Amino acid sequence: MSTPMEQAVEVLCQYLQEQGLPARTAWPAESRLEVDTPVIAVSLRGCESAPAGFSGYLGERLNQDTQMWEERYGKTVTLTFGLDLYAAPGTDPSELEQVWAALAQACLPPGPKGLTVGAFSCGETDYDRQARLLKRPAQLVCTALLVSGSTQEQGEFLDFEIRGERTL
Repeated sequence: MSTPMEQAVEVLCQYLQEQGLPARTAWPAESRLEVDTPVIAVSLRGCESAPAGFSGYLGERLNQDTQMWEERYGKTVTLTFGLDLYAAPGTDPSELEQVWAALAQACLPPGPKGLTVGAFSCGETDYDRQARLLKRPAQLVCTALLVSGSTQEQGEFLDFEIRGERTL
């Protein structure tokens, strides 16, 4: 079972793939040499959390499966994702620009379900000596709710899950 943070990386990666982008979750260094077309490495660079609601209490919700009321608790999390674009040396610069432009477009709101898109930034394309690839660093900051619950009878916490907030 993956953690909520791993799930957030997977959700963003899947969303980018649905937008037609060559995204994959960050991979081990030994695999990087196999890149023959541009690829976006999705990783989690940072996470900050703060209580949501009063002491994290969000209220109660009826669980449709058990027909029991569950107390909901949560935190607001700010996630900083790495969206580094890698390409083999000698890759046509226009191909890199096309992927980057599509990435920038995909990072506009509304973004993936469960994540509220915030700031997007990127650097210049440069040669990464360690990876032996061209690299254009980029990052996306999103916010989400990390929600958990407990049943009234037992008072035990259930698993946490990421829930988004939509503001228009």
